[in-house]
Amino acid sequence: MSERFDAIVVGMGPGGEVAASELLKADQRVAIIERELIGGECGYWACIPSKTLLRPPEAQHGAAQAAGVATPALDWPQAAEYRDTMIRHLDDSAQVSGYQDKGATVVKGPGSITAPGTVEADGRTLQAERIIVATGSDAAVPPIDGLDHVGAWTNREATTLTEIPVRSLVLGGSAVGVELAQMLARFGSHVTLVELADQLVPGEEPKVGELSAAFLQDDGIDIRVGSGVDQFTRNGSSTTARLNDGATVDVDQVIVATGRTARINGLGLDAVGINADQKGIPIDDRCRAGDGIWAIGDVTGIMQLTHVAKYQARIAVDNILGGNRRIDYAGIPRVIFSDPEIAAAGMTEQQANEQGHHVAHVTVELPKTLARPWTYESEPRGEMGLLVDTGEDVLLGAWAVAPLAGEWIHLASLAIRARLGVDHLLDFVAQFPTYTESYLLGVEQALKRKP
Repeated sequence: MSERFDAIVVGMGPGGEVAASELLKADQRVAIIERELIGGECGYWACIPSKTLLRPPEAQHGAAQAAGVATPALDWPQAAEYRDTMIRHLDDSAQVSGYQDKGATVVKGPGSITAPGTVEADGRTLQAERIIVATGSDAAVPPIDGLDHVGAWTNREATTLTEIPVRSLVLGGSAVGVELAQMLARFGSHVTLVELADQLVPGEEPKVGELSAAFLQDDGIDIRVGSGVDQFTRNGSSTTARLNDGATVDVDQVIVATGRTARINGLGLDAVGINADQKGIPIDDRCRAGDGIWAIGDVTGIMQLTHVAKYQARIAVDNILGGNRRIDYAGIPRVIFSDPEIAAAGMTEQQANEQGHHVAHVTVELPKTLARPWTYESEPRGEMGLLVDTGEDVLLGAWAVAPLAGEWIHLASLAIRARLGVDHLLDFVAQFPTYTESYLLGVEQALKRKP
């Protein structure tokens, strides 16, 4: 016999949780399906454990940078124990009972759409006119000769590790690779970071990659950009990586951080006429994937960020409940929680030029122009950049590689999303002394470059 609901949510990572919670608040009868743990990749193997493990060495480095403070020692067992607390010891029983207490029907197991409005899961047939797919993504493992024989880790093994490897090779220099490389290095591993692109953090401004590489090298990380691995060979307990320039690197552990693929296998999307591949499920600007089907989060392949999944969830639910809300990806912040933090919002200069904007791209060396870096660190660091459309006098993009950048990038995000004229930023009064004061300096420089 089938069970009927107002909505079914397949996948309970951050996006699925927001969608289910909002539907329950609206007194909808909701079934939630999760094949692993409620909370998803972010809560157990990505955002939460990685940021938890990055914090102790960040605090140690911060203490060393503060005049008059003795440098504290790192305690790996204590850090790992707190990490385990933060990821609930990989136990979601409290989340299951919590949703049941709110009135949801919880089904643990893979869900598959078998017909319009019908989902099969754990031997049960669930029916609803509205289905939200929020199944997330899996780590992408590149087809490198020998990789499948060397016990490589993805983010899952790296963020739940029990012992720090003596020598590590991190494959991939984007957000996951940068964070894991710095965490491992600061806890004592000798790390080699290999990135196929010509810069770290590809997709951001070249200056961002340059600054990021310099700071990681300060931690003793061997940075190899414009390089890839042709072959892995296992030699007893050691692994040899042969790079495409002929060099070899001997390591104890390989960590793969080369991107994500949408988790669509077994979903039965063809049963409802949806064509999707591992790049993601196509959706419109209301997060609709087809008749009675919405998709949110990593599985859409649009911006595989937790906060985007939550945003898409709110859009989808608003429309499910009768609204007419469209999504807007302009200015959404992108943050890497390294030390110093790497943050960006909006376009890069290359993207702006390709779209025909006339821009001024200015950089601000923070220690040369602000007081805050000197009160924050005895050896202050950091730069920020602004991209201003000199025809329309609006902010198009911003980036920063600096302490706390993930916090103060949000002013740029808001300005870009609201298309605020730079005159508003000129009139904005920032607290003294803060890193946020740099916006005024950057805008003033940009306007001086107007033709």
